[in-house]
Amino acid sequence: MPDRPADEEIFGHDPLTGRATGGRVGTLEWRLSPEGTINHPDGSAFTADELRVLGTGIDWLGDRRPDEVPVDEIDLGQGSTWLHDEREVFFRRLRQELPVSRQCGIPFLAGTTDWDWWAVTRHADIMEVSRHPELFASGRGGTNIGDIPDELAEFLGSIINMDAPRHTKIRRLISTGFTPRQIANLEETIARRAKAIVDAIAGQGECDVVRDIAAPLPLQVICDMMGIPPEDEQRMFELSNVILGFGDPEYVLTVGDLVNAGMELFQYGLQLAEQRLREPRDDIATALVHAEVDGERLTPSELGSFFVLLVVAGNETTRTAISHGIWALTQFPDERQKWLADPQGVGHGAVEEIVRWASPVIHFRRTATADTELGGQRIAEGDRVVMLYLSGNRDSAVFDEPDRFDVTRTPNDHVAFGAGGPHFCLGANLARREIRIMFDELLARLPTIAVTGEPDRLRSAFINGIKRMPAEFTPAG
Repeated sequence: MPDRPADEEIFGHDPLTGRATGGRVGTLEWRLSPEGTINHPDGSAFTADELRVLGTGIDWLGDRRPDEVPVDEIDLGQGSTWLHDEREVFFRRLRQELPVSRQCGIPFLAGTTDWDWWAVTRHADIMEVSRHPELFASGRGGTNIGDIPDELAEFLGSIINMDAPRHTKIRRLISTGFTPRQIANLEETIARRAKAIVDAIAGQGECDVVRDIAAPLPLQVICDMMGIPPEDEQRMFELSNVILGFGDPEYVLTVGDLVNAGMELFQYGLQLAEQRLREPRDDIATALVHAEVDGERLTPSELGSFFVLLVVAGNETTRTAISHGIWALTQFPDERQKWLADPQGVGHGAVEEIVRWASPVIHFRRTATADTELGGQRIAEGDRVVMLYLSGNRDSAVFDEPDRFDVTRTPNDHVAFGAGGPHFCLGANLARREIRIMFDELLARLPTIAVTGEPDRLRSAFINGIKRMPAEFTPAG
């Protein structure tokens, strides 16, 4: 386990929660307020820039190259690790030399360097954890690195943070809104939305990929599915950014911001459910509130929590995949030409490769329910076990030339939608259709679109997001 850097200290801990109550990162001292916010010792609030410094943590690497640091010093608990241009070198070293490693600290969250967890970096070990929910639970402390109360975990994460039998029951009910027929019925909506997005930028010759292409499509489709009016779409977008932007001061300054955003989405979902019970419509919201399996229906609270998950996950992950896909086609122009030469033959495989390459969700956590062994390490009951999908999708034991983007890659057994088991992504087929239709439209009408500047990356160890990314193309009518 990496040692805490010499220029980072913890001053004390809350006896009930175990969270640090104060500390120092470099020259910045901080204290935890009763409200859970991080402040200066005198009680004044930190600025966004100061929070950025606290969250980034210590540059433990210093002047060393990623390939020369001892593998047991690789510190995934520091935010600086996740911002490094060569972070894949860290993952490759861990896969080869220490595939299950002990880490400490929650990236981008000051005062958590005492929180221990296991980083699982190999594809095979990720599969092992995913397919044994009886040993690795989702409903004990949540599925992110840090512990959160079970009630809050379900409130923010719905079925992601549940175990059987409750997970089985609720997933069966929710699945009634995501049948192949339901997804097929959305094809026309997705195609219409994709065409309108390209129409809006086609004559300009330039755009921001995230703002103008990647973000609007999944957001609009989710709103169409649920019957959310256009005037509320922007607020849904803002709230999902807050929930998944934790660690990035552009979106979130306090834990309270995160909880407030979740509560607003939850309340919106409750109101939507009540409205659909009174006035059914031809949308998935109506299908969900009236769904019945073995005489049971979703409670309003269960539906509200799933609404939070649907808006957030259905928006951000597809946005991230589309953004990374356009960036990859810029970096690998030969792959663009392959796709352009045979859109129908290459399209399906290209979508899977975009999802592998992007790995929109970087990690999910499980908690060990009993003493066990994984990747040569003894795991104790209660240990946090974190599956790093981003690393598993670059595993050379599974993928030939994993650092090359290849639209014809086959097989492509990526774990970007999860690695099997009961928590495989419910919206995987919807995401695939959105990505395919968006790229069909883009490559048919704007085949020269290319990124022209460095992407502005989301500061996160959870979402492999891009906030802004400029692009140019030959204008089209």
